[in-house]
Amino acid sequence: MKNRIRTSAIAIVSTMALAACVPPSPEPTPVPSPAPAATAPSPEPDAAPPQVVTPSFDNWMDAPQTAGDWTYVSEPGETMAIFGTDRTPQGIALLLVCNRQSNRISIARQGSVTGQAEMLVRTETQDRRLTAGPVTSRAPMVVAEVAASDPLLDAMAFSKGRFAVEVAGLEPVFVPAWPEVTRVIEDCRG
Repeated sequence: MKNRIRTSAIAIVSTMALAACVPPSPEPTPVPSPAPAATAPSPEPDAAPPQVVTPSFDNWMDAPQTAGDWTYVSEPGETMAIFGTDRTPQGIALLLVCNRQSNRISIARQGSVTGQAEMLVRTETQDRRLTAGPVTSRAPMVVAEVAASDPLLDAMAFSKGRFAVEVAGLEPVFVPAWPEVTRVIEDCRG
């Protein structure tokens, strides 16, 4: 038994001696800290502001759609297709209004003009210049009127997915030809 204890003791001491000979594990490599972000040089006091480039398009049908959606509204004596981001005066970009008594449709574009202005309506099959004038109700609008039977309205309703309304001095409006447009036209013809 003494031999066994002695052999065990020698084995333990030998193991500890070998362990002492093993080199320590290397220190972990430090992770490099990120380089400080480059800061833009401050503009010189006399430097001109950066130029904003407005994209141009060879074809108006390639321009992005104006932000918003169509809403149909029926009121006594008239129906409306309202295009915009909301129904506040500032959110409305375009209106199509059917006056059932006169069977005329007003095309109203938000914005201000002085006196008469030219309104250009672009569709897939035709472009038409209309004479428009300013109207101020809750918001300034530029309005042109056409008879409900005018073929321009059919071209607007059936244009390849969209039509445009342009007035000099105002941003053009590129809107989808959704069912609300057709519904207002048909209300005036019925």
